[in-house]
Amino acid sequence: MPFARKRKFALLQGARIAAWLLAVTILILSIVPARFRPETDLPHRFEHFAIFVLAGVAFGCGYGRRPLVPGLGLVLFAAFVELIQLTVPGRHARVSDFVVDAVASCVGVALASMLGARALQENS
Repeated sequence: MPFARKRKFALLQGARIAAWLLAVTILILSIVPARFRPETDLPHRFEHFAIFVLAGVAFGCGYGRRPLVPGLGLVLFAAFVELIQLTVPGRHARVSDFVVDAVASCVGVALASMLGARALQENS
């Protein structure tokens, strides 16, 4: 296998691993009681946006041949994360969180798609 092909495969696998680690992290942080979550001084919506945009980039890079698939998958995941919070005492599902998460994941997938298209143009 040529070096460039090995490198592309390694990057693809790294993106997929990062994507699933981010998804698991989001799920865990969403279902643990609030007192066990790490706190930052950043605004709540920014925290949501940041982690979901990173997940969008990772899923977009790892599974981006058809960007609609990871985009839609992450929107459904964001809905699942909010709905599962209804079953956790002390946690609240918010439509506003869902909207931020869904938009951020789509932005991340779109960024990954644009970066991928640009990389393909540079390699042509």
